[in-house]
Amino acid sequence: MKGRLLPAQEGVLAEQLSADAGFFCRAGRLLEKGRSEWQDYEVWDTPAFGRLFRLDGCFMTSERDEFFYHENLIHVPGMAHAGLRKALIVGGGDGGSAEELLKYPGIEHIVIAELDEKVVEISRRYLDAVHHGSLDDPRVDIRIGDGMQYVMSDGPAAGGRYDLIVLDLTDPVGPAEALYSEDFFRASNALLADGGALSLHIGPPIFQPERVRELVQRLRRVFRFVRPYFLYVPLYGSLWGLATASNQLDPCALGSDEIERRLAERRIARLQHYNGAVHCAQFALPNHLRALLA
Repeated sequence: MKGRLLPAQEGVLAEQLSADAGFFCRAGRLLEKGRSEWQDYEVWDTPAFGRLFRLDGCFMTSERDEFFYHENLIHVPGMAHAGLRKALIVGGGDGGSAEELLKYPGIEHIVIAELDEKVVEISRRYLDAVHHGSLDDPRVDIRIGDGMQYVMSDGPAAGGRYDLIVLDLTDPVGPAEALYSEDFFRASNALLADGGALSLHIGPPIFQPERVRELVQRLRRVFRFVRPYFLYVPLYGSLWGLATASNQLDPCALGSDEIERRLAERRIARLQHYNGAVHCAQFALPNHLRALLA
């Protein structure tokens, strides 16, 4: 959804959101950079975001704002589900999604299918404020390898069925492009348990409207309930879209009071963004987004 890195400027980290707009922040101190087998990586200590992680010049996560993205990616479908026990995260090597899932009292097993082992290594070294130790929790099983292969072959062969599948991925270009295809959505759907859901990010509707529209259309060709929702993510410099898709689960059916009741009943605390009112408000689409997604 985000674009390529803008031309380097001294002391500035910048990224294009479209051909005509971008986002920047003060760089601060470089902690580490290099190239893995798959992509370029950087870790910075920045004035605005604290420790900040980038891949191929694109902002991925930071210790000060990760909760905007991870809390909403996980808890919007998680609160609608009767009781998460097993989850699959495709990507998610920073551990932020796993950390949110581990807040559920009934969670028993989380598989992280991460392509790039370097992402996990970097996260363990620098991003404890993102994963809070989740990468080393005994309930978390990290599988280094192709997420496509896991969903299409390894997961079904192992008899795995998941209450929630989370696509915590880079943008739909390069290594991740096939993981946003209709075929991959169908394979993910087949791997869901009864009442299960898929959760993913779909990008910035202001700067990449056609891509957001196309992803929602692909999901609608596979799932009965497709619920896009939107929030501002500071590190991404824009209004950002996420979506939950399921054949049975509809997070729009829950009111704010019921969300608050479930949060209390499940003793899910330490949330910085998500609550009952936010859950409902994010599905209230302004007219320009209704028209885009019609």
